[in-house]
Amino acid sequence: MNKVVLFLLAIVASLTVEAQINTPAPSPSAKLMQTVGLTEVSIDYSRPSMRGRKVFGNLVPFDKLWRTGANGYTLVTFDTDVTIAGKDVKAGTYSIFTKPGASKWEVYIYTDIVGGGTPSNWDDSKVVAQLSATVHNIEMPVETFTITFDDVTGNGANIGIIWENTYVAIPFSVPTDATVMSSIDKVLSGPSAEDYYAAAVYYSSEGKDINKAKEWMGKAMSMTEKPAFWQLRQQSLILAKAGDKKGAIEAAKKSLAGATAAGNNDYIKMNNDSLKEWGSK
Repeated sequence: MNKVVLFLLAIVASLTVEAQINTPAPSPSAKLMQTVGLTEVSIDYSRPSMRGRKVFGNLVPFDKLWRTGANGYTLVTFDTDVTIAGKDVKAGTYSIFTKPGASKWEVYIYTDIVGGGTPSNWDDSKVVAQLSATVHNIEMPVETFTITFDDVTGNGANIGIIWENTYVAIPFSVPTDATVMSSIDKVLSGPSAEDYYAAAVYYSSEGKDINKAKEWMGKAMSMTEKPAFWQLRQQSLILAKAGDKKGAIEAAKKSLAGATAAGNNDYIKMNNDSLKEWGSK
């Protein structure tokens, strides 16, 4: 074989071997999660290290927009609406950008979540919340960029940013009290129409007390402004099981009318079959 060909094959083989070698990332990725009240919060980011370098005011310039980490955007996700700096922030995922300063940082919660570095075209309309955060100096230097959840309570927490000798907190609050109060009001006000309906259908399908199912279905229908044809269908079946043929026929006719208006042929047939079975004229 030609020596040149052998040489080229050797190069290709060496490159293939090298491509299969895994090495650690200089700024490894990290994810942290925290429950705050009834809200789940997570942060995805990459963690650069100092490696003997001066960070703030040098590696990370003062008064320049920073992605607040390395590699891709640093992302925060809230599974409920939250409040940041007096602004309502809807549940979802956002990027965190900052402008570090010697004594203050400007913090921006931004809607774009894909990219590296900083946005090439910054859009103020995409800033859902903005705040100034005080710089706290810490004695022990922190080698690797770190984000934490601090001062966690049932109603809020701080997103802590720590690197070198700097600590900055981004406070946010969660709607725990409003959620709990709404739940209390709902429970203490008694079962809903949906609760009565689900209980009635279950009792009927499982062969339990049919008179109790009839009672609950009656309550569900009385609490529903305009019952749907499939709900009326279930009511008619329960009434028939309970021996109330007249009531069953009345409910089936209403279900038939609703199914006809909706163009649902399956329910049209089922209602017509039941009406025939129950002796309706």
